[in-house]
Amino acid sequence: MPVQLAVVMDPIESIHIAKDSTFAMLLEAQARGWSVLYAQQGDLYVEDGEARGRLQALSVRDDPQRWFTLGEVQERRLGTVEVILMRKDPPFNLEYLYSTYVLELAASQGSLVVNDPRGLRDANEKLFTAWFPQCCVPTLVSRSERRFRDFLQAQHDIIIKPLHSMGGESVFRIRPGDPNTNVILETLTRHGTRTAMAQRYIPEVVQGDKRVLMIDGTPIPYALARLPTEGEVRANLAAGGTGEGVTLNERDRWICAQLGPVLRERGLVFVGLDLIGDYLTEINVTSPTCIRELDRIYGLNIAAQVLDAIEARLRRGAAQGTPDPAAGPPSSG
Repeated sequence: MPVQLAVVMDPIESIHIAKDSTFAMLLEAQARGWSVLYAQQGDLYVEDGEARGRLQALSVRDDPQRWFTLGEVQERRLGTVEVILMRKDPPFNLEYLYSTYVLELAASQGSLVVNDPRGLRDANEKLFTAWFPQCCVPTLVSRSERRFRDFLQAQHDIIIKPLHSMGGESVFRIRPGDPNTNVILETLTRHGTRTAMAQRYIPEVVQGDKRVLMIDGTPIPYALARLPTEGEVRANLAAGGTGEGVTLNERDRWICAQLGPVLRERGLVFVGLDLIGDYLTEINVTSPTCIRELDRIYGLNIAAQVLDAIEARLRRGAAQGTPDPAAGPPSSG
């Protein structure tokens, strides 16, 4: 029997398929004969203790004019779907948090959720770097404007950003004497009521902010170095950066080795690390991208490796025996 996969994502009509990693995974799933279902975040719900979803059959094609077809709506118990891909983009807000609870319930009722919903909750994409200080530049996470000013004085050149956004949104560089320092700190911390992150500025960013893709704790041997445009501190492709392929160096591989076992243990099957120079800056677990760019540059099929890892987890789950989500409570007699 083919694997049945449901994807939870942003509206499929709004994606840019030439750059969309979720789309690459869907193309590969369809090529394998998997049955693919589609949902958005608002289609997930819980009824009488059961995780459920409003799902539609989905077919995809690599055609920029007409890349998807949706079938009839079907109400389903999520626990009866073998694999659920959680690929909703940030922001990681309360609605995203609630979705992880629904998906965790679905996992307890029989589905393999990738990435694991507990891992999604626990691994904030900025703050999770604190678990690996040996890989990072000096970093401060706080809501105190005074602490950020002290950090600026100590480091002389810093990057400061919110904890919940993506794509380079609201990322600022501050140096001593910057007349905008007060307004940046007030805006990012909302006058001391919201937590933000500051890191020492890494000048090697002009050589590229490298996106390294990890599959079940193992890195793809190539990265996409995203180069900022002139006068820009953000290298994100969404902020206008350009990308070129690079081979991982010894330091990159060492960082991957530090993170790999922890990512694997937390059920974070597909992760994107951001590296600048010799340092880790972010750990992207919600909806990391760059599959299609690296595939084009190096002739890879990274989505196939992701699905291979998912199949391996399905086999391990079957060998260990997964609970029947339709089974009732154990009898006391």
